[in-house]
Amino acid sequence: DREDLDREDLDREDLDRAEVRGPFDAVFAAYLFRNVSDPDAVLRTVRRLLVPGGRLAVHEYALGGRRTDRLVWDAVCRAVILPLGTATGDRELYRHLWRSVAAFDTAPAFGARLGRAGFAGVRVLPLPGWQTGITHT
Repeated sequence: DREDLDREDLDREDLDRAEVRGPFDAVFAAYLFRNVSDPDAVLRTVRRLLVPGGRLAVHEYALGGRRTDRLVWDAVCRAVILPLGTATGDRELYRHLWRSVAAFDTAPAFGARLGRAGFAGVRVLPLPGWQTGITHT
């Protein structure tokens, strides 16, 4: 817990508008890239904000690319996520989650997108448990 660390908390589309200066040693983005209109532009901005050799860590719902990953995601959405959305009165938000994950890059495709954006040493790691094939870091 170091108080001398620079930290920026921004909403997903505010990165360019916020005129964040950087440079930063590292950037952590959770559930970001699937929810922006132009992930490549955000990746370019993040890369510009990093020091040379800086690190980007991304935690995202991104299907693994196998047919079974999509089947498990659909089953989880139908059995848990959408009913939870109905119970909380925010079904559309949970429908967005279901659809946005299905429409977003697979984990391997997102890793390739990172490489095209100039990030080196890209690794894609699945979470263990039932999320394997659904959530990656």
